[in-house]
Amino acid sequence: MSERKRQGGRTPASVTAGRERGRLPAAAQPAAGVSARTRPAEARRQAILEAALTVFAARGYEAARLDDVAAEAGVAKGTLYLYFKDKQALFEELVLGALTPIMDRISAARLSPDIEPLDVVAMFFALFQSEVLATRRKHLLRLIIAEGPRFPAIAEFYYREVVVRGLALMRDVANAAVARGQFASDAAARFPQLIVAPLLLAVIWDGLFAEIEPLDVAGLLGAHRELISAGAGGQQP
Repeated sequence: MSERKRQGGRTPASVTAGRERGRLPAAAQPAAGVSARTRPAEARRQAILEAALTVFAARGYEAARLDDVAAEAGVAKGTLYLYFKDKQALFEELVLGALTPIMDRISAARLSPDIEPLDVVAMFFALFQSEVLATRRKHLLRLIIAEGPRFPAIAEFYYREVVVRGLALMRDVANAAVARGQFASDAAARFPQLIVAPLLLAVIWDGLFAEIEPLDVAGLLGAHRELISAGAGGQQP
């Protein structure tokens, strides 16, 4: 995935790491008594992103207003335009910040000769569970599923920047697993969507049925790894 720069530049590594954990790093936290308007530029930018996540999660894409984001962040509305040209650019930055670190870590693991393909799949599932499903970032995926058909620009962005890269990575992993006899067939290499399917199921289930019947996500993902590797010489991920 290309690293696209927004106005104001990219968030430094320390802030990106904090974003992965769903909170600001200590260095980016405003000192007591310091208003949002007087924070350092990058800390202010991160505060806007945190506020945007809150607003998008609560209101959805269509109903979210930049006025609400500015109020939540404690900045003037005009300040938002110093960093993001419009609501779509702000939303896109949230998506990239939530999922790019996961993709980068999985890509790095795939390049390591010491990590088996099935271990890469297990790592991908674990990261998605801890960094997305267990955080407010899951609301971004729900939003894309729910509102993408009415706002094709955000669906196209997500497909281009996340889906294409993710499927290419999973196809590569599946091909390697097939070559090593770790997958029962080449079905996942032909259709890498099969690998990520339970992740989308978990997002949808959480939004619709969590209060009725909570899903054992870890159990589901473990069962899915067993399923795709079933019959592969008895090897399990």
